[in-house]
Formats: sequence, structure tokens, C-alpha cells
Amino acid sequence: MLGFDLTRGPRLETSRLTLRRPSLVDWRAWSLLRGASREFLLPWEPSWPDDALTLGAYRRRLRQMAAEWRDDQGYGFFIYHRHGDALVGGVSLSHVRRGVSQSASLGYWMGEAHAHQGLMSEALAAAMLPYAFDRLGLHRMEAACLPHNQASRRLLAKLGFREEGYAVRYLRINGSWQDHVQYGLLAEEYKRPA
Repeated sequence: MLGFDLTRGPRLETSRLTLRRPSLVDWRAWSLLRGASREFLLPWEPSWPDDALTLGAYRRRLRQMAAEWRDDQGYGFFIYHRHGDALVGGVSLSHVRRGVSQSASLGYWMGEAHAHQGLMSEALAAAMLPYAFDRLGLHRMEAACLPHNQASRRLLAKLGFREEGYAVRYLRINGSWQDHVQYGLLAEEYKRPA
């Protein structure tokens, strides 16, 4: 179900989850979840700056995110469990390209305590992909993951993403340039939820 509040952005809901635009009131939950999941997340993400979890860094992140929303360049969501309202992770569409491309890059993270429960699969299949293709009118979604990240590779394959190539030293992850496997999904290939 897609709802929209002009001051807060869309609210996407699935049977277990609510996806919504991050706000200042989310800082403590975000900081605690990311801090508790640090060792779990570090192998898959860019290096964290020393102030990564501070309120000041979070405010900068929110300002950047607000500019991306305003300019139709990116859309970030926090994923909350509907029962108990616990923050479990986040998902984003970045590098939105309009014109002849109509595409974006998909990124996601899950707190360690909530991993391997099918939550990210549900968030993407029942909320984020419908939002990207049906609401934003995108033609193509792209995603990239480290070759040894079997969980992400299985997730993308389950969602219908097709492996498209291998990018050598594509992104700087955890302090070093890392190869990535690239995936793509077209709007006409996407299987919408029943």
C-alpha cells in the first residue's frame, strides 16, 4: 500500500514492515542499531568516519537526503517492523537518472539482529520495487554487491535481478577498492506482487 504525506514523503507498508523517510526523531534508533551492527556491516560498506553515529553526522545525512528527494536524485527509507515499531534497516534508490535512462541504483542494509528473517526480501519485493517501477516510473533498477556476499546475491536473484557483469575495483568498501558483481532488473521483467 502506498500512502503519501507531502511533509514526510511516502509511507510504504507490507504485512510486517513500514518503510518511511528518515527524520530527526529516528537518530537514536538508527545510531543504536548501526552501532550494535557495526562489525556485521563493516565488510559490506564504505569505511565509517569517526563521527559516523553522532547526531551531527546524522543531521548532515538528513540534509543530503532531503536535497536528493527534492531534486528527484535519490530516495532513502528506513525500514521499521510494524509490530513494536523497531528500526530494522534501510533501503535507498540513488543516482536516479531521468530522460532516456529512467534508472536508479538500489542499496540496502539490515541490522544484524534482524538479518536472515526475510525482512529485506519483503521490503524490496512488496514495497520498494513497486514504488520504483509503478510510482516513480523507472524503467531499470541496478544493484551491485561483493562477489562473496552470498546473502545479497541470493536476495537479488530471488527478486528477479539478472547478473549482468563484473566490475573490477568498482567501489571502495571497508577501506579498499573491491570488485563487484552487477545486477539489473527492468520494469517489464519485474513480477508485481499479487
